[in-house]
Amino acid sequence: MTKSDARPRHSQILDEIRALIVEGHWPPGHQLARETELAEQYGVSRMTMNKALTQLAQEGFLIRRKRRGTVVAEARSQSAVLEINIVADEVAALGKRYAWQLLESETRTLAPFELRLLGAQPGSVRDRVLVLQGLHYADDAPFCLETRAINLAAAPDAETVDFTVDVPGNWLLRSLPWTTARHSVRAINVTGDDARLLDHAAGTACLEILRKTEIGDTWVTHARLIYPGETYQLTAEFEPRADAVKGSGRTKP
Repeated sequence: MTKSDARPRHSQILDEIRALIVEGHWPPGHQLARETELAEQYGVSRMTMNKALTQLAQEGFLIRRKRRGTVVAEARSQSAVLEINIVADEVAALGKRYAWQLLESETRTLAPFELRLLGAQPGSVRDRVLVLQGLHYADDAPFCLETRAINLAAAPDAETVDFTVDVPGNWLLRSLPWTTARHSVRAINVTGDDARLLDHAAGTACLEILRKTEIGDTWVTHARLIYPGETYQLTAEFEPRADAVKGSGRTKP
């Protein structure tokens, strides 16, 4: 910054650190110095530096963790809200190497708590289903934890598929084109086995996507996808409804 820059020092620090990240001087994963050291380096109080780092974390440039310090965030995978995406494509879009690991494959009935986790209505899934759980990886780091129930009445061939090799979502998209899909999205704080499998501390903010696909009136799969919030974001493009524009009271130019 030049001496003629009359903006508050807080704003100057934001621009300086953003530039270091965007221009690649601080690559993803770069460990920042301690807050007190940065405050001394930039000639500000610790409170001012804390405010700047907190804002940069909220903007997605940094990740701040207790006892681990502050690091530059990885680029976030983006997914359209109304699309069913292939996770491997999301990882490839980040320029990373994709891998899949199957953790569980079992034909059984679902317990009531599993129905709730998958977003299924009580009593809607009574028969035995194929239950799958696995991890999607990006450069050897857990990227997404997937838990899925497949309706064997709708997809009997699923029992013969080697899902250690074939990713369940990819196989379903190839084999059983769905006619209806429903997404529910919410922010959660992972705990227990979910946190352990994702290699994140309990309480880490994550994005949970519950997905149900159907063919006609028959459900095919219920899936639960958990992404660490620091690596993923949803996007949507939309236009105003014609009737909303007409009722807005605005006149055309």
